[in-house]
Amino acid sequence: MFSLEGKVALVTGAAGLLGRNHCAALLENGAVVIACDLSFKEEQIVKGTIPYEMDVTHVESIKHVFKDVLDKYETIDVLVNNAAVNEMFEDPKQALELSKFENFPIELWQKSLDVNLTGTFLCSQIFGTHMAGKRSGSIINIASTYGIVGPDQSIYLDQAGFQNFYKSAAYPATKSGVIGFTKFLASYWGAQQVRVNALSPGGVENQQESWFVKNYASKTCLKRMANPSDYKGALVFLASDASTYMTGANLVVDGGWTAI
Repeated sequence: MFSLEGKVALVTGAAGLLGRNHCAALLENGAVVIACDLSFKEEQIVKGTIPYEMDVTHVESIKHVFKDVLDKYETIDVLVNNAAVNEMFEDPKQALELSKFENFPIELWQKSLDVNLTGTFLCSQIFGTHMAGKRSGSIINIASTYGIVGPDQSIYLDQAGFQNFYKSAAYPATKSGVIGFTKFLASYWGAQQVRVNALSPGGVENQQESWFVKNYASKTCLKRMANPSDYKGALVFLASDASTYMTGANLVVDGGWTAI
């Protein structure tokens, strides 16, 4: 039921930490994996995947990849909308002031909308229309726990009690939108047998400051942050026939962050 043999899967944001693990999970279970991102460094390409440079905010870039993949592999069976941005500030010294809602730059808000939400919309429209036409496919939209609950700003307090920055409104707003969009698309393409689900991961440990890891872990039932590979099983489940009667759902894998 979990086999992806003979399936062609496309992952956006494939050069990132979670993107690489999504690619590996699909590959390990037999899929042909098309890995898409703006650009790749050599070490970011998962061996065995087929890398494509693609901008999820530009229709022509997506259409170019779509045509090439269809010419070579004739189908696309799984789409993982993983591409996303978390706001970054060029000057770390300004992070605290600029991350406050009162000061948050409209440019960063717009970029989050463009990539996190519009990128998911465009890829679903282009690749999903193909799935609807062949009456089969699975779309997996990567959301977040912050699409379900508001950010706890206290986890960004260091051991001295200093607020390093604030989690902005942009990421939660766009990830909430991804969950709402998932429900829309599931109902819209249900009759065409295209399943559309969201996967909401929790925070992943990735060389953060020890105080942050401790703060985050204390908020979860399992008392730890996620390992990058902790989402592999959930992703394969949603991509495969093991979840054949599941659509419009938000699968939360967060170590119990949203349970407390």
